[in-house]
Amino acid sequence: MKIGFVGLGKLGLPVALAVESKGHKVFGYDIKKEIYNQIKNRKIDYKEKHANDLLKKTNIEIVSLEKLVKLSDIIFVPIQTPHHKKYEGINDIPKTRKDFNYNFLVKGIKMISKELNKVKKKKLIIIISTVLPGTIRRKILPATNKYTKIGYNPFFIAMGTTIDDFLYPEIILFGSDDKSVTEKAKNFYRTLTNSPFFETTIENAELIKVVYNTFISTKIAFINSITELCHRLPNTSIDEVTRALSLSTKRIISNSYLRGGMGDGGGCHPRDNIAMSYLAKKHNVSFNIFEAIMLQRQKYNHWLAELCLKFSKNKPLLILGKSFKPETNILTGSPSIYLFNTLKKRKREIFIWDPEVGDKDFDNFIKINSLKNKKICYFVGTQHKAFLNIRFNKGSYVLDPFRYIKKRDGVKIVEIGEGAKI
Repeated sequence: MKIGFVGLGKLGLPVALAVESKGHKVFGYDIKKEIYNQIKNRKIDYKEKHANDLLKKTNIEIVSLEKLVKLSDIIFVPIQTPHHKKYEGINDIPKTRKDFNYNFLVKGIKMISKELNKVKKKKLIIIISTVLPGTIRRKILPATNKYTKIGYNPFFIAMGTTIDDFLYPEIILFGSDDKSVTEKAKNFYRTLTNSPFFETTIENAELIKVVYNTFISTKIAFINSITELCHRLPNTSIDEVTRALSLSTKRIISNSYLRGGMGDGGGCHPRDNIAMSYLAKKHNVSFNIFEAIMLQRQKYNHWLAELCLKFSKNKPLLILGKSFKPETNILTGSPSIYLFNTLKKRKREIFIWDPEVGDKDFDNFIKINSLKNKKICYFVGTQHKAFLNIRFNKGSYVLDPFRYIKKRDGVKIVEIGEGAKI
């Protein structure tokens, strides 16, 4: 295939070389003339594994934007979306928070769209720049025309190993509104790698990219807090702690607990976080991340409570589930009971029911509490299998933070965590 790159900087050029190494014809365009000199001299001035070796034998053709658009089957756009220098992390965090600068990217897309208007042929434009959710739809799509087919394909790479990371990725993340766009991208990537191709909406792809990076930052922040504790506690070692954690591949180093729901509970998690918060305060740790974790649990509970109040209004509210996790009768640390206790202060008609803790038959419970045939707001507080078969009253709402209740006629299922459809 003929692949174009509009932007041949520290991301674009290594990826272009990687694509060329797999047998594709590559065209390149950049507004910076010094980049052309690097290609001409077959040497870059930054460290990038394999790049100089591939440059020695490259046949990347540097062309005008007009020619690149005309000749390319797919056009990659690795144009930067920079932050101000003050946000790059080499000084204390500024008090203000700002979005990325999209001016360069928007300008690049406008230039490509202008050339496409001349060619009058639809082309796949793949944006790989990091953006916040909603940016493509809000800023990029208005800069396109009927010949521009947009896909969003951010990479999970690290500078210095860009080529290896691109050719052997954990996943290929691709967002699009158009199935034909996704298929074309998938077919192209199958010529490069067998890595999983994860297709989703544009907004999900935008979010996943930044969540991926911030999740890594969260891991680092957490373990650095433990590092500080270990430095202050006699006979402890951060390397011993992390060595033990890395062996825990069932719950720690896995996809366990990476599903949105109610929050943690049981006899260990809330109390252990509180105890660790106490320990951090006692030893004057610079930042009490354990306090932040408990505060998030509290704030999330209050947010769920507000959702319940919004959807129940004048309806009775019934929380389904008391136990802290599915198919058990243990109530210790239960997030659903926490939610019930939060709402009791503000909601008169509120009930909670759980078959696992010895509560009576559901139909009898409904009858006894005069809820039969009433429009109810149900909230699924525990993911019990029994709740899949409940006969919800017609005209009711079901708030489901686990997104496992099946759709049914006459009942509105609200899947918490599923954004509004555009």
